[in-house]
Amino acid sequence: MARLEPVTEQQAQGRVREIYEDIRKTMGWEFVPQTFQVIAHNPEHLESYWEHYKQTMAPGRLDLKTKKLIAYIVSAMNNCGV
Repeated sequence: MARLEPVTEQQAQGRVREIYEDIRKTMGWEFVPQTFQVIAHNPEHLESYWEHYKQTMAPGRLDLKTKKLIAYIVSAMNNCGV
């Protein structure tokens, strides 16, 4: 079975590096989650996914902390390596 390796933060260049920086800054994370790193092989897909993710995490009925907690729990329940 083929396996797609992530584009690590050290490997990221150009637009991918810019998006990674935006992810860390916007979310307050010290690292870029592997979900983003795996789809970074296609920078356009990464950008689209990130824009959708940002909209989902934008202020609304739930605060960002609650949304992050829900995302973490769902990831853990699906064995996503959190």
